[in-house]
Amino acid sequence: MSNKIIDILLMVVAGIIVIGLTVATEQQEQEIEEGTDITENVVHEYEYGIIVDSLVIHKDKIKRNQFLADILQNFHVDYARIDLMARKSKKVFDVRKMRTGNSYCVISTNDSLNDVLFFVYEISPADYVVYDFRDTINIYTDRKEIKKVIATENGIIETSLWNAMVDNGKDPNLANELSDIFAWTIEFFDIREGDRYKVIYEKLYVDDQYIGIGKVITAVFNHFDHDYYAFHFMQDTLGDYFDDKGESMRRAFLKAPLRYKRISSRYSYSRLHPILKIRRPHLGVDYAAAKGTPVMSVGDGVVTFVGWNGQGGRVIKVRHNGTYSTTYMHLSSYGKGIKKGVYVKQGQVIGFVGRSGLATGPHLDFRFYRNGRPLDPLKVKSPPVRPVDSIFLDDFIAFRDSLILILDTIQ
Repeated sequence: MSNKIIDILLMVVAGIIVIGLTVATEQQEQEIEEGTDITENVVHEYEYGIIVDSLVIHKDKIKRNQFLADILQNFHVDYARIDLMARKSKKVFDVRKMRTGNSYCVISTNDSLNDVLFFVYEISPADYVVYDFRDTINIYTDRKEIKKVIATENGIIETSLWNAMVDNGKDPNLANELSDIFAWTIEFFDIREGDRYKVIYEKLYVDDQYIGIGKVITAVFNHFDHDYYAFHFMQDTLGDYFDDKGESMRRAFLKAPLRYKRISSRYSYSRLHPILKIRRPHLGVDYAAAKGTPVMSVGDGVVTFVGWNGQGGRVIKVRHNGTYSTTYMHLSSYGKGIKKGVYVKQGQVIGFVGRSGLATGPHLDFRFYRNGRPLDPLKVKSPPVRPVDSIFLDDFIAFRDSLILILDTIQ
């Protein structure tokens, strides 16, 4: 065979080998790629952000008089390790604050040893603390995903907003939210039968379990045939509630300093005193309430007097600014840390209802002053706090109008 033919045969064989190697390489690469895809598409099982494939999971709730050591020793964790865990935990979560009824989870290996790898305690339905026992003990907190669902409610008042919620099978905490939002504009202890409300708000869920009320987006409360609106609007990355005119729902003063049963005596220049049986001025409002009912400061200010004041009994006086001041009389006791010179915030508990001094029963005698002169607290018109900024006003109007359209559709 000539050398030329041999060279041609060698070239053909070499080509076949190269082609074979190329095909094999491509097949191998394809297999690797396919293998990678399979790995990436593996669905892992998670608990509290931890991959628990092939691990043993034990879930339970803290029982009465049960402590951390009681739980972990049942899983053969030695006391020295538990003690180390508790000491390291103080900066993250104090294990002494574990509460009866809260859930916990123990995650261990699925073998004859059943070594505990993780202990998880649920601080709340959403928040939890993880104790990682692998190597050195690592402790951290995390939060479950909270799902927000937009909901609407509406109703007609027969006795109270709270009862309206309960009677309709709704979360009564929504009544608290509305009371807080409208605290400066509506006297919720003086609402009447036939008052109506509509509200759009968030319901919060964790693991498909309802955990409570989220943000109230908007609400309208019809009180004495007048519609009071509230809109939660964001400006400068901060959210607050505003009325339909863009004025803040917050005011310089609360409408009332406590949750009372009734008004037992109003502002008057000639009131028959129930004990002395003589007519004399009563320049305040008496709120009848159970002994021990918390009394709140109606506005920010500085305490100017705390102590016994004759017929007024235990008294607190607060100066809110250079113009306004308030007085709280017949208290049974004072709030924690309340003394002369202390700065108090609006809504802060400063004392508790009593019948000290000259009083026929437990009540709060509340007085309001402007430049030292008494005013009828029920007629004080409190100025609003910062309104919607002019640069956001067009956005607010569009936001307001869209929500009013939705509120109008709620029957």
